[in-house]
Amino acid sequence: MAGAIAGGLVRRGGFAAADLEAYDIAAEAAARFTRATGVQADGADPAAKVRRTEAVLLAVKPQTLEAALAPLRGELSGKPVISIVAGVTLVRLAELTGSDRIIRVMPNTPALVGCGAAGFAASPGARPEDLALAEQIFSAVGVAFPIGEDKLDAVTALSGSGPAYVFEFIQALADGGVAEGLPREVAVTLAAQTVLGAAKMVLDTGEHPAVLKDQVTSPAGTTSRALEVLADRGLSGAVFKAVRAAAARSRELGKA
Repeated sequence: MAGAIAGGLVRRGGFAAADLEAYDIAAEAAARFTRATGVQADGADPAAKVRRTEAVLLAVKPQTLEAALAPLRGELSGKPVISIVAGVTLVRLAELTGSDRIIRVMPNTPALVGCGAAGFAASPGARPEDLALAEQIFSAVGVAFPIGEDKLDAVTALSGSGPAYVFEFIQALADGGVAEGLPREVAVTLAAQTVLGAAKMVLDTGEHPAVLKDQVTSPAGTTSRALEVLADRGLSGAVFKAVRAAAARSRELGKA
């Protein structure tokens, strides 16, 4: 995810590779990052790197956050700190970093292909320019919306986990095509392109999905018959409940 963000900033976010620095304790991972993004990454003196930067992005696993921050003790005070570390609250991030300018972000994996969807929340001490920077960063790899921290569980359930729901749907759509005689690779491509095109229609036209659905559905036609089956099997209700269940689980994990 860090590589996707850095690459997006260089390609679409108005930054040059020389404007960014990265640190990874693993030399091989740092070399891969540099090859992929053009941004210099290494494991040398992270505190010195932080002193040279105007803002810091934390992109590590939750279980390694404290160890990653240990060499930076005292260096982050007063700096904007943007975190994509899952499940770590604004309060906890402030405790660990010593900064009162915290932005917590919930991105999703389509950021890897420049089509991410993120929500972000700010600590009380964050400045307008900190929020603007977070929006600039995550808009470079998709779309990003400022929200309250209490809404991040909903973002996690909708767009954070959402790609998995869509992958499940694409697989099922392709399986149906295969059952009707299409080659697997053709069925998967048609299914994925159909989902991509339908999503783009929602975003580009601004029409409600129900309106677009009606435009595809002829009276007593093939689509109408298929939608009857989906309604009978409870597709809409199942997806609705899935999002609610994922949000509930996110809240549970946040309290653990």
